[in-house]
Amino acid sequence: MRRAMTGWLAGVVLIAAAPAAGLAQRVTRVSITPPRLAALPMAVHGRAARDGGGIVRQWPGGYMETAVRGGGVLFRVGAGEVALLVLVDGQVVDTLVKPAPGLYRIGGLSDARHVVRVEVTSESQAAPTGFGPFYAEPGTVAEPLPRRARQIEFVGDSHTVGYGVTSPTRTCSEADVWATTDTSRGFGAMLARRYGADYQVNAISGRGVVRNYNGFAAPKLPEAYPYVLFDRATQASEPEWHPQVIVAALGTNDFSTPLHAGERWATRAALHADYEATYLRFLRTLRARDPDALIVLWATDLADGEIAAEEGKVVAAMRAAGDRRIVFVPVTGLVFGGCNAHPSLGDQRIIADRIGAAIAANRPGWR
Repeated sequence: MRRAMTGWLAGVVLIAAAPAAGLAQRVTRVSITPPRLAALPMAVHGRAARDGGGIVRQWPGGYMETAVRGGGVLFRVGAGEVALLVLVDGQVVDTLVKPAPGLYRIGGLSDARHVVRVEVTSESQAAPTGFGPFYAEPGTVAEPLPRRARQIEFVGDSHTVGYGVTSPTRTCSEADVWATTDTSRGFGAMLARRYGADYQVNAISGRGVVRNYNGFAAPKLPEAYPYVLFDRATQASEPEWHPQVIVAALGTNDFSTPLHAGERWATRAALHADYEATYLRFLRTLRARDPDALIVLWATDLADGEIAAEEGKVVAAMRAAGDRRIVFVPVTGLVFGGCNAHPSLGDQRIIADRIGAAIAANRPGWR
């Protein structure tokens, strides 16, 4: 039985294999469960459903943390294809790419306090993946978990997911896309690190506001957004999630391809009207949840400026209705060098800087 879960979870352990330079830790798979393991508290950031002693998650960019004093930390990887970045005290220890389900151990920790963090870097549209819990070996004790005052949410499509961001070429197979997608290298994670904020990435590649890429059939982002998993069986309940900043970019998939026979819009103007009305309703639900949040909408200059023009209209409508905590940021000058002409690492830095400038100008104290 899965139950929606956010915030703090009593949990299990952690992480990876070859160490970063200067770190003595090693992550190894454990074939026989050691005796007397104790479950550790686990902070889960991003939407997740409780599944036994661990979690099941599907939205990109989620991360799990625990804090300990002492030597032995383990974690369990559940079913599903996933890439996990393992960090100890902010330093990358290793990346686990499609790890086999099972128990993993980080060795070599000193007796000092450590924060262990596992980040999901891959996209999981096809199916959810499992993680957790964290465990401590005898002699290792739990420490207070990190609590951050700032929260920031990123809503969008593949540009927000970090689709193909580490690829050296635009030409990619499906396997290449999976291997080079990395939400931790996207502008959202960059900004969260800059601000010392917890964050959520609620984005799905290929999805739009009213129309998905090239018109393919699947729930659009506003339809999927309210739910914990993409099966839309359980609504998200997040009483502790009230971001001070919400960053959204939707429209690339609505407008980057021509309309086809049989789609419900007879003209481009009809598509525009539907997009604007639906986006406004979606943004108003976000505003009702977080009345004091700064909302930043941004868009590239793709589709001959159609995306930016339409998002700009939506922001203008919100402001005309009295919402002064919403701004629009046009982002130009990108090279789109990632997979299938998606933003590259350099592009992601540009996006982060443009959005960061808007946040600094409109959110006092966020620099």
